[in-house]
Amino acid sequence: MEDSTKFRNTGIKRVILATKYSMEGLGYAFKNEAAFRQEALMSIVLIPVAIWLQPGFVPFCLLVGSLLLVMIVELLNTGIETAIDYQSMEIHPMAKMAKDFGSAAVFLSLVNLILVWGFYLWDRFV
Repeated sequence: MEDSTKFRNTGIKRVILATKYSMEGLGYAFKNEAAFRQEALMSIVLIPVAIWLQPGFVPFCLLVGSLLLVMIVELLNTGIETAIDYQSMEIHPMAKMAKDFGSAAVFLSLVNLILVWGFYLWDRFV
């Protein structure tokens, strides 16, 4: 059996191709997923707010990180849903459960966002 690694891209070519595929994924998500567009818009608004607040390095990382986490989880959820829909459009209890798990993950990332921003703003202004 031949070594399958000889067919894989390595080095800078792999990095370039991985970046290309990542940009294609982000473009597809922005074009086709309303929830991702809403989360991207929220980030476009809130990241400058975080900069304006000048919270310090760690709080800034938490504020921005909570925004990025929502978008990351949304992309993973979309990937799960797309893979399930590709396999079959039939409504199956396990497919529904997998999609609901993904949706719950997005929900929890949004709760995290609200808590991080809420606690920071509460501590800062109240």
